[in-house]
Amino acid sequence: MASVFTLIMEGKIPGHFVYQDDIAIAILTIQPIREGHVLVIPRVEIDQWSDLPEDTAAHLIRVSHKIANAMKTIFSSKRIGLMIAGLEVPHTHIHLVPTDSMDDLNFAFAKNADVEALKKTAEKIRAALQ
Repeated sequence: MASVFTLIMEGKIPGHFVYQDDIAIAILTIQPIREGHVLVIPRVEIDQWSDLPEDTAAHLIRVSHKIANAMKTIFSSKRIGLMIAGLEVPHTHIHLVPTDSMDDLNFAFAKNADVEALKKTAEKIRAALQ
Protein backbone atom coordinates (compact mmCIF):
# COMPACT_ATOMS: atom_id res chain seq x y z
CA MET A 1 0.00 0.00 0.00
CA ALA A 2 1.28 3.46 -0.92
CA SER A 3 2.35 5.80 1.87
CA VAL A 4 0.47 9.03 2.53
CA PHE A 5 3.44 10.86 0.97
CA THR A 6 3.20 8.83 -2.22
CA LEU A 7 -0.53 9.59 -2.37
CA ILE A 8 0.28 13.32 -2.05
CA MET A 9 2.90 13.05 -4.82
CA GLU A 10 0.34 11.30 -7.03
CA GLY A 11 -2.22 14.06 -6.39
CA LYS A 12 -4.64 11.70 -4.64
CA ILE A 13 -4.36 13.69 -1.40
CA PRO A 14 -3.77 17.45 -1.35
CA GLY A 15 -0.40 18.77 -0.23
CA HIS A 16 1.14 22.18 0.34
CA PHE A 17 4.23 21.90 -1.85
CA VAL A 18 7.18 24.23 -1.40
CA TYR A 19 9.68 22.37 -3.62
CA GLN A 20 9.76 19.59 -6.23
CA ASP A 21 12.33 17.95 -8.47
CA ASP A 22 12.81 14.50 -10.01
CA ILE A 23 14.21 13.03 -6.78
CA ALA A 24 12.43 14.81 -3.94
CA ILE A 25 9.55 16.98 -2.84
CA ALA A 26 9.06 19.26 0.14
CA ILE A 27 5.67 19.93 1.69
CA LEU A 28 4.29 21.55 4.79
CA THR A 29 3.06 19.06 7.33
CA ILE A 30 -0.60 19.31 8.28
CA GLN A 31 0.38 18.76 11.93
CA PRO A 32 3.23 21.20 12.48
CA ILE A 33 5.17 21.55 15.68
CA ARG A 34 5.66 25.21 14.71
CA GLU A 35 4.60 27.32 11.76
CA GLY A 36 6.75 26.53 8.74
CA HIS A 37 7.36 22.86 9.62
CA VAL A 38 8.49 21.35 6.29
CA LEU A 39 8.95 17.71 5.30
CA VAL A 40 11.58 16.87 2.67
CA ILE A 41 10.67 13.53 1.10
CA PRO A 42 12.27 11.34 -1.56
CA ARG A 43 10.01 10.24 -4.38
CA VAL A 44 11.22 6.68 -3.87
CA GLU A 45 9.24 5.03 -1.08
CA ILE A 46 11.87 3.66 1.30
CA ASP A 47 11.04 3.33 4.99
CA GLN A 48 14.39 3.98 6.71
CA TRP A 49 16.66 6.82 5.64
CA SER A 50 19.75 4.67 6.12
CA ASP A 51 18.42 2.33 3.40
CA LEU A 52 18.29 5.13 0.81
CA PRO A 53 20.88 5.09 -1.97
CA GLU A 54 23.67 7.43 -0.85
CA ASP A 55 23.11 9.84 -3.74
CA THR A 56 19.43 10.17 -2.81
CA ALA A 57 20.27 10.77 0.86
CA ALA A 58 22.82 13.42 -0.15
CA HIS A 59 20.26 15.06 -2.43
CA LEU A 60 17.75 15.27 0.43
CA ILE A 61 20.34 17.06 2.56
CA ARG A 62 21.12 19.50 -0.27
CA VAL A 63 17.41 20.24 -0.71
CA SER A 64 16.99 20.60 3.07
CA HIS A 65 19.92 23.03 3.15
CA LYS A 66 18.41 25.17 0.40
CA ILE A 67 14.96 25.24 2.02
CA ALA A 68 16.36 25.91 5.52
CA ASN A 69 18.26 28.93 4.21
CA ALA A 70 15.07 30.24 2.60
CA MET A 71 13.17 29.62 5.85
CA LYS A 72 15.73 31.68 7.80
CA THR A 73 14.65 34.73 5.78
CA ILE A 74 11.00 34.24 6.77
CA PHE A 75 10.98 33.03 10.36
CA SER A 76 12.65 34.79 13.27
CA SER A 77 13.72 31.60 15.01
CA LYS A 78 17.25 30.99 16.29
CA ARG A 79 17.71 27.94 14.07
CA ILE A 80 16.03 25.74 11.51
CA GLY A 81 16.13 22.37 13.22
CA LEU A 82 16.58 19.22 11.17
CA MET A 83 15.35 15.84 12.35
CA ILE A 84 14.86 12.39 10.88
CA ALA A 85 12.55 10.52 13.22
CA GLY A 86 11.02 8.05 10.82
CA LEU A 87 8.39 6.58 13.09
CA GLU A 88 5.22 8.36 11.98
CA VAL A 89 5.11 7.34 8.29
CA PRO A 90 7.00 4.38 6.76
CA HIS A 91 8.51 6.59 4.04
CA THR A 92 11.75 8.46 4.69
CA HIS A 93 11.31 12.16 5.43
CA ILE A 94 13.32 14.98 6.94
CA HIS A 95 11.67 17.48 9.27
CA LEU A 96 12.74 21.14 9.02
CA VAL A 97 11.36 23.15 11.92
CA PRO A 98 11.90 26.80 12.91
CA THR A 99 13.44 26.31 16.36
CA ASP A 100 14.21 28.44 19.40
CA SER A 101 14.63 25.60 21.90
CA MET A 102 14.72 21.82 22.06
CA ASP A 103 11.00 21.89 22.93
CA ASP A 104 10.37 23.09 19.37
CA LEU A 105 11.36 19.62 18.16
CA ASN A 106 8.91 17.82 20.45
CA PHE A 107 6.08 16.12 18.55
CA ALA A 108 3.87 16.44 21.64
CA PHE A 109 3.39 20.08 20.56
CA ALA A 110 2.21 19.19 17.03
CA LYS A 111 -1.34 20.20 16.23
CA ASN A 112 -3.57 20.36 13.19
CA ALA A 113 -2.96 23.45 11.09
CA ASP A 114 -5.45 25.73 9.40
CA VAL A 115 -5.50 25.08 5.64
CA GLU A 116 -5.44 28.79 4.76
CA ALA A 117 -2.46 29.35 7.06
CA LEU A 118 -0.63 26.47 5.37
CA LYS A 119 -1.32 27.98 1.93
CA LYS A 120 0.10 31.35 3.01
CA THR A 121 3.17 29.80 4.61
CA ALA A 122 3.83 27.65 1.53
CA GLU A 123 3.61 30.76 -0.68
CA LYS A 124 6.15 32.57 1.53
CA ILE A 125 8.61 29.68 1.41
CA ARG A 126 8.23 29.25 -2.37
CA ALA A 127 8.84 32.98 -2.85
CA ALA A 128 11.94 32.86 -0.63
CA LEU A 129 13.29 29.97 -2.72
CA GLN A 130 13.09 32.08 -5.91
